[in-house]
Amino acid sequence: MRLLFATRIVRMFAYGIIGVMLVLYLAAAGLGETRIGLLLTCTFLGDAAISLGLSTRADRWGRRRTLMVGAALMALGGWVMALTGDFTLLLIGATLGVISPTGSEVGPFLAVEQACLAQLIDDRDRTRIFAWYNVAGFVATAVGALAGGLIAASLQQSGWTALASYQVLFTGYGALGVVIGLLSWRLDAKVEAPEATAGGEPSKKFLGLDESRSTVFKLSAIFWIDSFGGGFIVQSFLAYWFHQRFGVTDAALGGIFFGANLLSGISALAAVPLARRIGLVNTMVWTHLPSNILLMGVPLMPSFGWAVALLLLRHTISQMDVPTRQSYVNAVVPAGERSAANGVTGTARQLGTSLAPLFAGPLLASAALASVPFFVAGGLKIIYDLTLWRNFRAVKPPEER
Repeated sequence: MRLLFATRIVRMFAYGIIGVMLVLYLAAAGLGETRIGLLLTCTFLGDAAISLGLSTRADRWGRRRTLMVGAALMALGGWVMALTGDFTLLLIGATLGVISPTGSEVGPFLAVEQACLAQLIDDRDRTRIFAWYNVAGFVATAVGALAGGLIAASLQQSGWTALASYQVLFTGYGALGVVIGLLSWRLDAKVEAPEATAGGEPSKKFLGLDESRSTVFKLSAIFWIDSFGGGFIVQSFLAYWFHQRFGVTDAALGGIFFGANLLSGISALAAVPLARRIGLVNTMVWTHLPSNILLMGVPLMPSFGWAVALLLLRHTISQMDVPTRQSYVNAVVPAGERSAANGVTGTARQLGTSLAPLFAGPLLASAALASVPFFVAGGLKIIYDLTLWRNFRAVKPPEER
C-alpha cells in the first residue's frame, strides 16, 4: 500500500507542476487561444484513449505492467513537450504522452491503483483509505504547483526566457515518469486481480465488464456531465484567467493553487465521517452543490483578493465528492472488474473534460466573455449532482446495506 501511495505522490507532484504552467507555456511558445484549446482537447482525448485502452485490460494483462506502460508514456510526453515548440510536434507529444492540463489525474494510473487498494482493504475502511489517498495527491499537487511557480520565476529572474523556464519543468516531468515506472515495478503480486474473475468469459466481456456493465455505463454518462462542466475551468485555464484578469505572476499563481489543493485535501478527509453518517451518494451530491454556486461567484468578485478568497472557500468543500465517488464505484462492481469499471468511468470523465476547451479557449480570448466558463461549469455541475442523486440514491454499497 505504501508503494501505491508513493506513486500517487510523485505523479501528482508532477501534475501539479504542469497543471499551472501548461497554458502559459503554450502561450509563450506562440500559440493563440484557439490553438491552445485544440491542443488541450487533443491532450484530453489522447489521455482518455490511453486510459481506456490500458485500464480495461489491466486485470487480465497485469496491473503492475499497466502502470509501468503508463509511466513510460508520461516520460515520453514530458520530454517531447520540453524539446520542441513546433505545434505539430507539441500536438503529437500531448496526444500520445500522458500530460495533465488540469493538475489532476489522467491516464490509467488512478483506475488501476484504486482497484489495487480496494483489493487490499476491507469495505469499511475503503472510503477512509481512498480519502487519505486523495489527500496525499492533493498535497503533492499543491507542492508541485508551488514548486513549478517558484522554479519558473527563479529561472526567469536569473535571465532565462519564460519559454526556456517552462521547458525545464517539462524535462523534470518526464524524469518523474521514470521514477513512477520504477516504483510500479516494485509492487507486490498481491495487487493483481483475482485469477478467477480477471479472465472471465471473453465472449461476455465488453471493455472488461460483465456483471457491472449497466451500472458502470449509467454512472459514466452522469460523470461525463460533471467533467464536461469542469473542463471549462481546468486549473490551467484558471491560472490563465487570473493572469489575464489581474496580472498575477507565476510565483503567485503557484501560491494560489498550493492553497487550493491543500484545502481540497482537507475536504477529502472531511468526507469520511460525513459519508459514514449520511452515505456515499448523499455526501457526493450535497457537498458538491454549494461548491458549484461558489464557483459561479468567482468572476463576480470586485477584486483579486475577493476572487481568490471565494475560490479557496470553494475548495474547502469541492472535493468531498472525490473519495466518496471513487469508493462508491469500487463498492458496487465485482473485484475482477474494478480496474475496468474505474477505467470506463474515468475515461468518460476525461472525454467530458476533453471537449470543453474547444469552447472555453475562444471564450477566454474575448475580454467580454472570459468569465462565461465559470457559469457554464457551475450550471452543468449542478445538473450532474441532481441527476446522480435521482438515479443512485437507492443503490447502496455493502457497508450501507
